[in-house]
Amino acid sequence: MGRIDQRLEELGLVFPPPWTPRGAFLPFRREGTLVFLSGQICEWDGKVTCVGPVGPGGVDIPTAQAAARVCALNLLYTLRMACDGDLDRVSSVQRLGGFVNCLSGFGDSPAVINGATQVFIDVFGEAGRHARTAVGVSGLPGNASVEVDAVIALAD
Repeated sequence: MGRIDQRLEELGLVFPPPWTPRGAFLPFRREGTLVFLSGQICEWDGKVTCVGPVGPGGVDIPTAQAAARVCALNLLYTLRMACDGDLDRVSSVQRLGGFVNCLSGFGDSPAVINGATQVFIDVFGEAGRHARTAVGVSGLPGNASVEVDAVIALAD
């Protein structure tokens, strides 16, 4: 068992069951030492775990942060495939892009995406710190509340 697999176990984090992309796209693309991970919604075992807009009258921020953590676990699952099963090959998390399904005027998208950011920092330590965007949008696939994508650097 590798260092990162041990860390995941210590944190009590588990990967989702195998899944199929919702569209005609690749779950990841590698170019040299970079891995581009397609956006992952908060879906687990074929079901969207958090539905609808975040904000007043909708999904609260702690629930949306939990949905962002589900997105991060889906990304780690895909990253493991891109690393041929060895997450110890990750040298750094370069960037996360976060999308929050919300109503116009919602200003707390960064707080929501912190849920995903924290997973990467918890798992990879300083190598998990990344550049990031957190954008509010009017809709996501499956009416999911959150979607996150990532760019990861691997060691040679």
